[in-house]
Amino acid sequence: MFRLLFILFCLHFPQLYGQVNPVKVVEKESNNRITFFAENRTFKDYDVLFEVSGKNFRQSAAKPRLIRVPATSKVHLKTIVLFRDKKPVYTKKLIVNDSLSKRAVKKEFEILDVPPPKIKPKKQITIYTTTDCSSCDSIVTKLTAENYLFRNVVLSENQEVKKQVGSFLAKSPEEMDTISSPIISLGGKLYSWIKSYETLQEELNRE
Repeated sequence: MFRLLFILFCLHFPQLYGQVNPVKVVEKESNNRITFFAENRTFKDYDVLFEVSGKNFRQSAAKPRLIRVPATSKVHLKTIVLFRDKKPVYTKKLIVNDSLSKRAVKKEFEILDVPPPKIKPKKQITIYTTTDCSSCDSIVTKLTAENYLFRNVVLSENQEVKKQVGSFLAKSPEEMDTISSPIISLGGKLYSWIKSYETLQEELNRE
């Protein structure tokens, strides 16, 4: 019977095993109170069940309920009141569920400033640029704005790299200093004719 109950528990909360909780509990102490908050710094909503047990404090006797913690938000979970002149001793239990319940309590929440995740392109992007190249600046700016993972190598700051890239293109170091469009590596293949972000995207998505 115990084994069956344990299996059912694992099936109901599959995300508790084999991964780190995406929701963290933070504490704020003030006067004779400790307030607990849930911080979700991911881009996915979760429901959480939070309990505090211990001594030298009091808390609501109400049965714990699932609380919705929206993406990139901070939500109040519980406040305990400490007994005067006694040090609280407590343990916390947090269950995080990625299967959202219609019965979850939806509290007011604070939006957290969480940067969007970096986008990993289908092919690794390396851009070799010069200091006087408007199309280089345009492509780099758009890749940065779209949060892509890429490398930007300024050739004037990397003489050895400039020499190596120049040898592939049959250009001297002096000629490399005057190029007006970027040299782009997509998955290890060099392109010298890509002059716009749109063309880069076409080649990036080409099978």
